[in-house]
Amino acid sequence: MPINITMPALSPTMEEGNLAKWLVKEGDKVSPGDVIAEIETDKATMEVEAVDEGTVAKIVVPAGTEGVKVNALIAILAGEGEDASAAAKGGNGAQAAAPKAEAPKPEAAPAAAPAPVAAAPAAKPAATNGAAAASEGRTFASPLARRIAKDAGVDIGAVAGTGPHGRVVKADVEAAIAGGGAKAAPSAKAPAAAPAAAAPAARGMSDDQVLKLFEESSYELVPHDNMRKTIARRLVEAKSTIPHFYLTLDCDIDALLALRAQLNAAAPAVKTEKGEVPAYKLSVNDMVIKAMALALKAVPDANVSWTDQAMVKHKHADVGVAVSIPGGLITPIIRQADIKTLSAISNEMKDLAGRARNRKLKPEEYQGGTTAVSNLGMFGIKDFSAVINPPHATILAVGAGEERAVVRNGEIKIANMMSVTLSTDHRAVDGALGAELLAAFKRYIENPMGMLV
Repeated sequence: MPINITMPALSPTMEEGNLAKWLVKEGDKVSPGDVIAEIETDKATMEVEAVDEGTVAKIVVPAGTEGVKVNALIAILAGEGEDASAAAKGGNGAQAAAPKAEAPKPEAAPAAAPAPVAAAPAAKPAATNGAAAASEGRTFASPLARRIAKDAGVDIGAVAGTGPHGRVVKADVEAAIAGGGAKAAPSAKAPAAAPAAAAPAARGMSDDQVLKLFEESSYELVPHDNMRKTIARRLVEAKSTIPHFYLTLDCDIDALLALRAQLNAAAPAVKTEKGEVPAYKLSVNDMVIKAMALALKAVPDANVSWTDQAMVKHKHADVGVAVSIPGGLITPIIRQADIKTLSAISNEMKDLAGRARNRKLKPEEYQGGTTAVSNLGMFGIKDFSAVINPPHATILAVGAGEERAVVRNGEIKIANMMSVTLSTDHRAVDGALGAELLAAFKRYIENPMGMLV
């Protein structure tokens, strides 16, 4: 009996992913545990293993397809002793499974992505064109293509698309105009343009309205990838649902810088493939992570997450750290940072950051956590306010350490100062509690020996 291989849910929040690469081809035999494909989620690239034994009878979704919904049919496997060609034709009900996965896609795609430039249904073969999409109630086309078609009186629904998943792009419309075909009747033009303009109207300017503000040759359109869509959606949700308030103070980091230098100088050498290297090399950010974790342990009422039913009070401080990667950012988590040594935090952070930039993190390595740290000090930023990342109730924005003139005992002195801003969820952490947490952080930063005992 044919075995359906569907798009797996690689995390609890995953709704769709990109089928980046097939590592098998039709006719290949696979066994349970064999890696058969690579899936790109919004944050990472993960390997998919076969769970059944058989022969790859048909690859339904080609490599490079974007926006494949979870549980959509992506391939068919012929069981042991089964004819692969029969299985590929959908024997024993396998063929019926594919349309079920595809049918809701044209309606579901716009709801899953905030921008109208979202890709068409990924489970549909790439050969799907604009005319086919129109027959299902919607033509997927870029805003620029719609604008050109409208100005030229071309029926966008009759233009064959050559973009991703059959999306109609500028070149397709220009080719239709040059060929003298696809002219629209007056009654046919309005329905084609209406769906694209109607959805964004409730939340601001539509794509077409934005593009009309600029000269046609002065820009290019770069489609959003899954990461950027997810970041946009989560930030809008965070700012719309979490009542943020902010607390800022300055920390004297002279003692911290001196201790860091001493600890790095005392690091033992270890042998590696590249020769002998220090066992660790602490950064200021490593010490910030530790200080924030200890501050949460010192003020446990702030180490919480809000839910409508109850306050989630955490037993450990799991600190997420914002890492910039191409196209966005990700927040890998140092679990139980309150009980880890500075050297362990430093080495773990380097490993997580390296794999984050290569999109090789596992979902459990960047989901959850009890707070987060966002450090822009290396870019010379003095201070800023960060957006809370649910389910956290706090996030610490860290600015640059810099020499400033300070007054001590009536005298002006030079000190290395660092500004930090704590963003808090007012539902879970009130002003006085947030101030207590930030004061505890300041104590550890200005008296860093306390982080070693």
